Amino acid sequence: MRNRGTLSTLLVVVVFIACQWPSHGETQELARFPVDSLEGVLTPDAVLLDMEITSDGRGAIRVEAHGPTVVHLYELSGIDVENSRLSYKARLRSEDLEGQAYLEMWCHFGEQGEYFSRGLADPLTGTVEWTSREIPFFLKAGENPDRVTLNLAVGGRGTVWIDDISLTKEPY
Repeated sequence: MRNRGTLSTLLVVVVFIACQWPSHGETQELARFPVDSLEGVLTPDAVLLDMEITSDGRGAIRVEAHGPTVVHLYELSGIDVENSRLSYKARLRSEDLEGQAYLEMWCHFGEQGEYFSRGLADPLTGTVEWTSREIPFFLKAGENPDRVTLNLAVGGRGTVWIDDISLTKEPY
């Protein structure tokens, strides 16, 4: 009977440890930018903080484009993302947009160069209410960028809002 109690206790400990261990496919949030200020925005002179039109009620970045432009939003460095799928996610809205707007992510690899992922498969155009967009970037073992830049590309005239920005990773 005593062995049964010890075995039960050991089983409970093993199950507890297993539940605390990250699963193979678990998504990890690397950064979240709720956009309640312009703090950290790389090109604050190119955008406005809109406290009225926002997806979460806390503010959004508004871009009033007079022609094609790329707005550099945030940059992260010192993150370990090799052998994973990076996902740049955000909520977008547009008004009277002539052309397209989409998410753009650049991964910088020092002397090896820069590589990008663009949301050209599902851009915004015209007038669109708040919608979620996501673009991936796949990194193999040994591929770890020294920095990742999150941009909003606007390919024409009009107004675009971006809110609730995040960068996640998950193993693949």
